[in-house]
Amino acid sequence: MSNEFHIVVCGSIVPDPLQTLEPVQGAQGPELKNEMMLPAVLDPWAGHALYEAADLAVKNPGSKVWLVSLGPKAKLQQVMMNIAQKVPFELVCADGSASGFTDSFEVAKVLAQSIEGIQGMDKSKLLVFGGWQSASRGSCAVMQMVGEMLGISEQFQGVDKLTAGGGGALEIMERIEGGAYQVSVCTGTPAVLGWATGELPEPPNNPQVGMQNMRLVMPALQQAKPANVQGSSLTFQSVELPQQRRETRVVKDMPVDDMAREIAEWLNS
Repeated sequence: MSNEFHIVVCGSIVPDPLQTLEPVQGAQGPELKNEMMLPAVLDPWAGHALYEAADLAVKNPGSKVWLVSLGPKAKLQQVMMNIAQKVPFELVCADGSASGFTDSFEVAKVLAQSIEGIQGMDKSKLLVFGGWQSASRGSCAVMQMVGEMLGISEQFQGVDKLTAGGGGALEIMERIEGGAYQVSVCTGTPAVLGWATGELPEPPNNPQVGMQNMRLVMPALQQAKPANVQGSSLTFQSVELPQQRRETRVVKDMPVDDMAREIAEWLNS
């Protein structure tokens, strides 16, 4: 017997990681050099969550997927032209900074408020998906705070597989230390899942899905409300690229035992 889920995926845009990203101190705080000129993509971690959500919705007829995103409208529109062709979803967006220097708490607050405002969403059927981490902010904290703000205590992080069983039960496989997995059973919704890489590849482009999505994406972008993510007392003293450091010594005919001993001493230093 299939279940019916209302799946909300939290995901924003990030600068294309193939570009050179150089942090600088701007007038409003730290930012990336020429950030508004950099091509943007959907956060890869959030992308995995979106594809898993769409697959779950297909397997459970009557389910619906929303993508909740915080970012500049112009950049969101560029990215949605591509993402809209991947899987069916309804966009809910807030117009604001998607910078990795924005406080995690402020981002979580905007996302939670956006989720609360979704028309027709049934919280008893709610699954909140998102990236376990992000390409712009590796704090592993945003999804946890979104869940807390929504009053959802069932939370799972580092998820690679979700299996929906009969009666609404969810079997969830999470990554833990040592390359192992922890398998948990959740009796039902609501729940928050922070996805790792999942098990699904990126879907191919489907122009028909893209046209259906864009009918709702464009109005959502036009109606996006400004989001204030500057209310934090978080400050940065400085931002800079990590320094590259390489120390090389060429030694010929060194005994293997001496090599191993030297490496062990270096690791313990």
